[in-house]
Amino acid sequence: MKRICLSPIFCFVFLGLMLTNSCTTEVDPKLLPVLTTTDISKITEASAQSGGSITSDAGSDIIARGVCWSTSPNPTIEDKKTSDAAGTGIFSSKLTGLIPSTTYYVRAYASNKKGTAYGIQVSFSTKSLSLITTVITSITLNSAKSGGTISTDGDSVNVSVRGICWGTQSSPTITNSKTTDGKGSGKYTSSMTDLVLGTTYYVRAFATNSGGTYYGNELSFMTQNGAMTLTTTTATSITATSATVGGSVPNDGGSPVTERGICISKLPSPTIANKMANGSGIGSFATNITGLTANTTYYVRAYATNTVSTTYGNEISFTTLNGTISLSTSNASSITITTAIVGGTISIDGGAAVTARGVCWSPIPNPTIVNSKTTDGNGIGTFTSLITGLTANTKYYVRSYATNSVNTNYGNEVSFTTPDGIISFSPSTANSITATSATIANTIISDGGAMITIRGVCWSTTSLPSITNSKTIDGTGIGVFTSTIIGLTDVKTYYVRAYATNAVGTVYGNQLSFTTNALGLPTITTTEILSTTITTASSGGNITYDGGASVTARGVCWSTSTSPTIANSKTSDGAGTGAFTSSLTGLTAGTTYYIRSYATNSVGTAYGIQVSFTTLLSNYGKVTDIDGNTYNTIVIGTQVWLVENLKTTKYKDGTAIPIVTDGTVWSSLTSPAYCYYNNDATSYKSTYGALYNWYTVNTAKLAPTGWHVATDAEWTTLENYVSANIATSGFVAKALAATTDWNPDTSFGSIGNDLTKNNSSSFTALPGGNRYHNNGPFSDLGYNGYWWCSTESNATNAWLRRLYYNTNSMNKYNNYKQCGFSVRCVKDY
Repeated sequence: MKRICLSPIFCFVFLGLMLTNSCTTEVDPKLLPVLTTTDISKITEASAQSGGSITSDAGSDIIARGVCWSTSPNPTIEDKKTSDAAGTGIFSSKLTGLIPSTTYYVRAYASNKKGTAYGIQVSFSTKSLSLITTVITSITLNSAKSGGTISTDGDSVNVSVRGICWGTQSSPTITNSKTTDGKGSGKYTSSMTDLVLGTTYYVRAFATNSGGTYYGNELSFMTQNGAMTLTTTTATSITATSATVGGSVPNDGGSPVTERGICISKLPSPTIANKMANGSGIGSFATNITGLTANTTYYVRAYATNTVSTTYGNEISFTTLNGTISLSTSNASSITITTAIVGGTISIDGGAAVTARGVCWSPIPNPTIVNSKTTDGNGIGTFTSLITGLTANTKYYVRSYATNSVNTNYGNEVSFTTPDGIISFSPSTANSITATSATIANTIISDGGAMITIRGVCWSTTSLPSITNSKTIDGTGIGVFTSTIIGLTDVKTYYVRAYATNAVGTVYGNQLSFTTNALGLPTITTTEILSTTITTASSGGNITYDGGASVTARGVCWSTSTSPTIANSKTSDGAGTGAFTSSLTGLTAGTTYYIRSYATNSVGTAYGIQVSFTTLLSNYGKVTDIDGNTYNTIVIGTQVWLVENLKTTKYKDGTAIPIVTDGTVWSSLTSPAYCYYNNDATSYKSTYGALYNWYTVNTAKLAPTGWHVATDAEWTTLENYVSANIATSGFVAKALAATTDWNPDTSFGSIGNDLTKNNSSSFTALPGGNRYHNNGPFSDLGYNGYWWCSTESNATNAWLRRLYYNTNSMNKYNNYKQCGFSVRCVKDY
């Protein structure tokens, strides 16, 4: 066989055979297999898939086949290769042990007895593998935490082992200390232990796959040395015996703080030989120090202890307060012969809580708590003290005091003199002298500093009366008081003195004398006639003086002849002086009567001035309006009312009143108008009358001649009379309401038959409903009755009365003047 030298380019072109730059044995290409290389697939960071297809064995059996690869072009079977059985056809080959992020060249190969043939060359790059070392955390004396993050540019990383490795030299490997933290890609955490305190370490994440072991970026750290940092805080809340100090431990030096607190001494640089523990761990803390000595300087340092050592913070100092209390004494007030009120104000407690306070006093200056004293609580602030057990007409010296744990301090001294206890009067005067009584006016100017416990006047028919004689008892204390003397004898001279008693004794005022009057007849006036009906009337009288003897009988007497006496018809209305009311009954209709009040005492009977009246022919009457509508009338008390709601369409001067049916127009009116309920005169006018706005009422021309629309005061007069004289149990509603037309039943209120309507007043109120001002709707027919008063409430509203189907009384309230309500009229006087 002839040997020839071929160039590399010629060999690559010729049938795809890969030759090196050397001499090879020439083989007839026709004797070698024919094959192609399969495209690369399933590329990872360390493997890939390829293969080939052998279409001819050139007449000689295939004894080997596969793929070969290299990082240089034109790989041969001298490089890395696979062995994928024998024979022709398609085969698949897996390339392993690859390096991430590396370009490889691949050719399929096939060998027979004549030689080896290669397929066309293909190339690819393995996937990249990114490995990042996690920042070092949780550094202590002997441990720390790190880890890593493994990622690729696509497919999963076939990492069989991962972790971190570390050492005291740079570029640690897995031959140094390491962790094993699972497998695969992603983030993982690693813990380093058994480290040496205060030492610098180097750390790298690692990952191992079929291609080898890969390392991440290098980090370094130093383990903590156990040295803590802490500060001592400034002292606060300083008193004479206590203060608050503390500290802050921001760093434990890598070893947990097992104890912390403050150490304190009267000498600088205190240590834990004089300590006050306050918990453990890092952070801020405050300690309340007690049991200190007043006016003393103390030195304080915060401390913290861990497994390594005890560390101290900066030193601070403070001086306790001196315990001196600042206080003042208030001036004395409410001074009596035995008591006074003083007190004091404590503004500063000296740094120690005030446990006792009050005032001390003595007849000698500069009193202390060994003298008489009060005890009035504790703490700072103002207090009041009551001093007792004093002696009259004596000078006392007083000082406030306050005691704390350090000492007792005193306020400024004040003084006062107790009064002498002598009571003083203004001159008394006698008034309202009668045959058997008199009234004495008295004034006590001063109680002498001792509370007056009893006062009055004493009297006798002999000079200088005392409390052993006849006397009155008229309260206590100073000031003006009046004493009434009774049971005297007529035409007799009496001597009177005011008296008052306090703790010192009884003192008398000036003596005065008076002579009682002779007995006489009472003084009386006759009341004008009220509430006349066909058979009754009301009168009465007022007795202003009993004539010196008790009035034993009083009333009125009457007759159809002048100058009636108690021998004629009369009433008996009790006894005594003052006003009284008398009811005359059994009278004859249309008859003139003469009446006088009378009063009887032991002297005789006195009469008031004579008045006369004529009874009515009938309680009922009729009146006709301008339209020809006829109304029934009724006398109720001193008033004459229409028994029906007004129906007129004209004023009394004949002018027509505008009728308005449109609701929108109605609600905007500020001028007179009327309507009928639901604008239906046929159904409602006869029974309920018309509904008028208040502008119609205010014309003063709406009522028939001789009549007027009732005022607010006249409605009140009606209600009061019915309540007092007609209504049962004060239920005005049932006495005013008609017995028909009310819904839903014939009762008012919630207590049933007791409120059944009886119209006992004959007022005959009906539930005529209303027309409201807002767009003019109609409502409440059968349930409510509304009647205007001619009295205005304000610029937009006027007063009215409402009777509701289930209420006990007639209600007063105001509403818009545009509303449409019923009208009742009262006869002019």
